[in-house]
Amino acid sequence: MSDCLFCKIVAGQIPANKVYEDDDVLAFHDIRPIAPVHFMIIPKLHVDSLAHCGPEHEALLGRILTLAPRLAREQGLEAGFKTGINTGRGGGQEVFHLHVHVFGHKG
Repeated sequence: MSDCLFCKIVAGQIPANKVYEDDDVLAFHDIRPIAPVHFMIIPKLHVDSLAHCGPEHEALLGRILTLAPRLAREQGLEAGFKTGINTGRGGGQEVFHLHVHVFGHKG
């Protein structure tokens, strides 16, 4: 989507502090962190929110959720971390491109 902030990050039109990237997903640090370590994992495919996911997204969602622990460890969150998915305006979603927040404290 041409007006989507995260699609522009995926396309390289807007810079991001990347944590990880492959053909299907991109992870980058949140510009408004709520913890010492706070990054997001997004699909490169534009999906508005978790509410817009269907059976065709199962592999992609599985990829994101199984990648989260590995990236959390690599970012220093060996003791544990939190994940969050804000869905819809009522769920606090601000950017309407599915994203999974991963955050926590090192140590």
